[in-house]
Amino acid sequence: MGRVPTPPTDSVPPTAHTAGPAQTRLELRTLRPELVQPYDAALPAAKAAVLGRLLGAFDREVLPGVTHRERRAGMLHVTLGDGRTLTAPAVQPFSPTEPGLAAHVSRPGGGGTFTEPALTAHLSQASGGGTFTEPDLLSQPSGDRTFVEPGLVPQPSGGGTFTEPGLVPQGGGIGTFDDPAALVRAIGLGPHGERFAAEVDNSVANLALAHADPHRESARSVLNRAAGDPDGLGRVEQLVLDGHPLHPCCRTRGGMTVADVLAYGPEHRPVIRLRKLRVPADRWYGDAAPVLYAHPWQAERLRARHPWLVDAGETGPVRPLMSLRTVAPTDGGGHVKTAVDVQMTSAVRTVSPAAVHNGPRLSVLLEKLTADLHLTVLRETDAGAVLVDGRPQRHLAYLRRQAPRVGPTETIVPAVAALLNNGGADPYRWWESLVRVLVPPLVTVLDRGVALEAHGQNTLVVLDGGRPVRIVYRDLGGVRVSTRRLLRHGVEAPPVEGDLPSDDPAVLRTKLAAAVLGTVCAELIAAMTRQGADAGRLWDSVAAALDSTGTPDAVHLLKEPLPVKATTAMRLAEDPLDDVWTFFDNPMAAA
Repeated sequence: MGRVPTPPTDSVPPTAHTAGPAQTRLELRTLRPELVQPYDAALPAAKAAVLGRLLGAFDREVLPGVTHRERRAGMLHVTLGDGRTLTAPAVQPFSPTEPGLAAHVSRPGGGGTFTEPALTAHLSQASGGGTFTEPDLLSQPSGDRTFVEPGLVPQPSGGGTFTEPGLVPQGGGIGTFDDPAALVRAIGLGPHGERFAAEVDNSVANLALAHADPHRESARSVLNRAAGDPDGLGRVEQLVLDGHPLHPCCRTRGGMTVADVLAYGPEHRPVIRLRKLRVPADRWYGDAAPVLYAHPWQAERLRARHPWLVDAGETGPVRPLMSLRTVAPTDGGGHVKTAVDVQMTSAVRTVSPAAVHNGPRLSVLLEKLTADLHLTVLRETDAGAVLVDGRPQRHLAYLRRQAPRVGPTETIVPAVAALLNNGGADPYRWWESLVRVLVPPLVTVLDRGVALEAHGQNTLVVLDGGRPVRIVYRDLGGVRVSTRRLLRHGVEAPPVEGDLPSDDPAVLRTKLAAAVLGTVCAELIAAMTRQGADAGRLWDSVAAALDSTGTPDAVHLLKEPLPVKATTAMRLAEDPLDDVWTFFDNPMAAA
């Protein structure tokens, strides 16, 4: 397969059919009337969860119109370019939020000092027991909540008139806001602020919808039944409700209707079938046979635009995994990553021509690099895309990935869910077992020449009796490949396309560190700390695992600030797909 010119990247997300909280509620009355009441109950907690992520961005990211920020006495104070001030509780990364979280925007001299109680008192009717339980990603509603009709929110003292959705002031962008999208609109946030506000609205709605329709079986029961089950991973992944832990667009599904979200969102536990579309051989790009495996949502749109795609039937039943567009056959067969013209978190989730080209070649390379490690990288075995006017199309593409294999007593779970099945073990021994199998193999592969993007969705933990025994990594689209490092280890780099090649040590380290240290380890440690563990002791175990590799990269990773993607800044940028980074203090640096 030779090099084929690639079409421009679609950077503008789809917006049609992207419902906010009010529209979602309206459509639920027809689609699923039994969900309206639990949706109303879940909405205050969903607003708070997304607002907490947004306030985290104000605290640490470079955002349009923000000129100064500081923390004082547990409060975040942000100065805007037009002189207004945003005041809100300082939300810790990966911390749960409670309904009633709010931010106040004022003009100079417009209203004194606001404390956390003052910001939340006027919203107390919304906090009827709707706190998301531990761990946040898999919470289920308690059924003990106050039901509040949208729009019936009491007016805060000293404020103007407020309208649905949320608290939207009719007074020049000042007031108190519990609705994150209303806050974005009030502040402005540059030329792409309105687009971002619509995405945030949709995220809130879909997060509330997820919590309104939880799994009726307990997470523990699902995990217990997953051991040795080829369909176990899919069932476990469909327990995850909350999405990205730092991104305000954690549940954005731009372009999908409410009915689409209910039909295809993994948190709603669907089992679907892919469409097989036969492609003329002269219109096909890739190593696979000329048959496009299309997500049913996408297939409906493709046939009308490309009538020469011939319907070749359906696959067997498949279960959408956390990413929605990647599916796992219920019989344990290979996973299929499909293209959907839907914006989820930071990107429209298509399959690029570079991914079609690179996946099988990188799989061969990584099989060689990991042969002596307790790390399995799931091979991308075949892939293909449809050619239109001689160019492979990212929305007409797919790739197939090896399915993970587990023993009869083993359970495989996403890294973010590993705590749910720790068997009641001593937290420090369990954590040490996890970081020993997680960190050294990833840092060793980095030293050998490939930086894996091992975040919570790409990284799977194999548990045996609740104890971590090995790591499985999937998805080669976001890795970085160093020709120089590979040659140093006597390995020739395969020809890869796109933005994967880099010999810059900082770029390579950032790619891995942001995923596994700044996100996976930081999130799990935050959850364990809430259960009573000592964060310093847990980070000491991570440091020991890093140090055990003896690599030059480990020296940097132990002392440099921990990177994370600046997801809000990226959504507000001219090119929202360009990586932008922000940093946490490194807890290991003080050791």
